[in-house]
Amino acid sequence: MAIQVVEQLIEYFHGARRFFELPISQEGTTFQQKVWAELMNIPYGKTISYLELSHRLGDPKVIRAAAAANGKNNVAIIVPCHRVIGSNNQLVGYAGGLPRKKWLLQLENKIAHGVQTLF
Repeated sequence: MAIQVVEQLIEYFHGARRFFELPISQEGTTFQQKVWAELMNIPYGKTISYLELSHRLGDPKVIRAAAAANGKNNVAIIVPCHRVIGSNNQLVGYAGGLPRKKWLLQLENKIAHGVQTLF
């Protein structure tokens, strides 16, 4: 399993993989699980806002809870929490640091759309 994870991450960073085919299991509340499942629906090279995430979860009032659950994701990149940005299209919140989030989004955008910079 560990070899499969490493191989798929290498493929991702080389632009040959846009989604992961790995069994994912992380402990969390029912709500956290719902948030993490929704993150998996964000297409490669695209972003959504935390407000959009809360709408997708069925209740715009859960925006802060959705952001907190996003931050509890322990399988970053594979569960693409980096694809969620602020409502004003600004980079906000990323456990790996905003420079890393920016880099990941630029990588995906360049591969998906041939564009050098997103932010």
